[in-house]
Amino acid sequence: MTTNEKKAANMIIRDERPGDIEEISWITRTAFEVHPYGVHTEQYIIRELRDSRVLTISLVAEMEGKVVGHITFSPVRMADCSPDWYGVGPVSVLPHLQRRGIGTALVYRGLELPSARGANGCVLVGDPEYYTRFGFKNIPGLVH
Repeated sequence: MTTNEKKAANMIIRDERPGDIEEISWITRTAFEVHPYGVHTEQYIIRELRDSRVLTISLVAEMEGKVVGHITFSPVRMADCSPDWYGVGPVSVLPHLQRRGIGTALVYRGLELPSARGANGCVLVGDPEYYTRFGFKNIPGLVH
């Protein structure tokens, strides 16, 4: 077992708790400081989704009792009014722990939940090369 596999084996993915909110904001801000797809407002987007009570799914990755990553899902309205679509993200992992499977585990676990709710699909903004491994495709003309 590699070091990364051992670390991933010691990770817990769970629903966010009220005590996690400040840590989630800090992790998100830190993760997107130098990220090419970040706009440096991701922590505010999460706060607004939470305050508006539309943050449907909010999961954290925890290692050794510390929150190290986060993912959100919230409903989105598609241009053709198709129901039950979710927006994914932001997905954030502490920079020094990136590329160790934490974000991947958050995405896979997170995608199970809208599906279990009968979602028609999920949309996101992000690196196409990263997200195609989860089954995402760039579909021209698809807008939310």
